[in-house]
Amino acid sequence: MSEGGEAELHKCLVLCKKNPGHTQFVPVESFSIEHLPRSHRDEHLYEVIKYVADLTVRIDVKMTSPGRPEFWPDTKVPYPFYQVRGSEMLRLGSGRVYEVTKCTDVVGGDGEAVGDRACCCHRCQSSDSPSKVWWNVEVLTAAHVVFDKLEAGNTSCRLFYDTKDSPLYILDMVKIEEVSLDRDWCKLNCVTCDTEIIDKLIRTRTHLNDNWRCVYDKFKTSRDEDRLAFMVSHPHGCPKQISIGQWIKKHQFEDDFNKFTYTTCTCPGSSGATVHCVGYSGRWSRGYQLVHSGTSDSDNNFSGVGRVW
Repeated sequence: MSEGGEAELHKCLVLCKKNPGHTQFVPVESFSIEHLPRSHRDEHLYEVIKYVADLTVRIDVKMTSPGRPEFWPDTKVPYPFYQVRGSEMLRLGSGRVYEVTKCTDVVGGDGEAVGDRACCCHRCQSSDSPSKVWWNVEVLTAAHVVFDKLEAGNTSCRLFYDTKDSPLYILDMVKIEEVSLDRDWCKLNCVTCDTEIIDKLIRTRTHLNDNWRCVYDKFKTSRDEDRLAFMVSHPHGCPKQISIGQWIKKHQFEDDFNKFTYTTCTCPGSSGATVHCVGYSGRWSRGYQLVHSGTSDSDNNFSGVGRVW
């Protein structure tokens, strides 16, 4: 994750020691099919990457929970931000929208009756006539980005942050829906009644799923030879960037759960971004995606544990 206020973001980007010059990152607005290896200059793959970019969000966390552990589970490896637990220092990570569900004052996102309710987004809370129709937007990230409900209550997600001049679209009223420290995976739920945001997210998800099936079918037989992996993230909290690399090793856990190491470029602020190993399915509908977790002592990046086949 990246630390510090908005004014420091560009400075951190320029002075970055991990990836000086950020030469392995491609700004979203300048990404083209030519940035892909020749063997993967496929229109469906190009579209998948662009749609993943459209769904990628910057996650702003303004509180670090006092409940953060000193070490990762069953290890003596220091857990991120244990030393600043209880502070209100701004931390920035990445995530991705994976589900959008419509709710009304009669029927909730799970299809059950909810009674006389209304949208609870920030705008509606200060309105005399809050919307009777709203949407739950579920966002995937890493557990070390948003650790618990206290941190979630001090979190917001910025959407469509492609350039420094991008308009401000914010999802707030964030809650944790599911979290696993062992897998370093977290699912957030945000609320909005902004139909402009929702229309774009729904269109993008539909196109992504349609194209991903084509990519999976084309590359599944060569995936363990090509090992192409990509990621879209907000390095240092700045506008989103695309990075292309290769996965190094797949670590098998139970069932279809795996953890990957990879060369795909990351920086502080990339934590929580979804990691995509081309030719593997992912589980788009269930949300157990691979998310970027950290960097090892050997400088290889690694994901949390996700479900792919």
